[in-house]
Amino acid sequence: MKSKYLGFLPIVLGFVLFLHPLVLSEAFSIGDHYLLYPEAEAIIADHSIINRVMYDLIPDSAINNSKETLHIAYGHTSHGSQIISGMSGLPAYKEGKGGAEGLYDWNEGGTGGALDIDDYFMSGDLGNPNYTAWATYTRTYLDLPANSDVNVVMWSWCGQVSGATVDDINTYLTLMNNLENDYPTVMFVYMTGHVDGSGLEGNLHIRNEQIRNYCQTNSKILFDFADIESYDPHSNYFGDKYCTDNCEYDSNNDSNPYNDGANWALEWQGIHPEDWYDCSSAHSQPLNANMKAYAAWWLWATLAGWVDPNVTPTTPGYTPTNTSGLRTGVAFSLILTSLLVLIVIRTSYRKNRIF
Repeated sequence: MKSKYLGFLPIVLGFVLFLHPLVLSEAFSIGDHYLLYPEAEAIIADHSIINRVMYDLIPDSAINNSKETLHIAYGHTSHGSQIISGMSGLPAYKEGKGGAEGLYDWNEGGTGGALDIDDYFMSGDLGNPNYTAWATYTRTYLDLPANSDVNVVMWSWCGQVSGATVDDINTYLTLMNNLENDYPTVMFVYMTGHVDGSGLEGNLHIRNEQIRNYCQTNSKILFDFADIESYDPHSNYFGDKYCTDNCEYDSNNDSNPYNDGANWALEWQGIHPEDWYDCSSAHSQPLNANMKAYAAWWLWATLAGWVDPNVTPTTPGYTPTNTSGLRTGVAFSLILTSLLVLIVIRTSYRKNRIF
């Protein structure tokens, strides 16, 4: 005769199977913020969020928290330097407008309360010297004990996306995903390639869409380099006007952005002389680097746990949730149910000798 407890065995096992993935789901913690990846949404730094820093909509506390929390490694060549150039010019600009001294400071090492960015942490970029070397460089860097505090890695493209194939981009996406799996305490930032004047029908846009779709579908972190330089700060769109990395655009509908003398950044700078700051901007205009810096600081604040109140559920972004209590409770439940399973099995074995 079977033990009366055996009837409960499927129920108990069902609870274990249900709770098991919740406990073992990969969780990432930054400070006191926990994010269960299965529940995450994509984090997209694009043109739509640049006004957060531009108009001081991010609390100083969130900026300071990012400086205390993040240790960033950034690999790039010339185009990617626009982010760094913009970030280097931002502190003086903000302080000149009455902002807190040192709020937007960064340096290599994070000394003096600055954000820690290891700039040019390895040579090359996402396509130089080839489409895979950067991933090997990243592993070598992260495996060094001296870099154990690094929790954000970002690489940029130069011009390689313009000539990339579907397989080239799939290789990039696969290598990034592998890094995420192998280094679960590091956040890896994906990036699109800079605009090149080829328009919406060009290979550059198509390959960038491949990257965007992957990031949104798979809840990745994306710095949308091309999107940022397809809009001016007032969200006027130039992506359908064959805009270039120097901010030129087609103003007479001949599909050629180079012979019109039209440049959205220079035009905006001329109309709003007090609302931008001069800085180096490789291959481009200062305003472009300004906007890249704004997007970068929004991203740093978000990765460190700040919740942007202007990001809605229909907008790519995420809400970091402190789920440590949930995870502790689930873990306790799993342990308890596992013990119950053992008791049932042991009782059944003793009484019926059927196991």
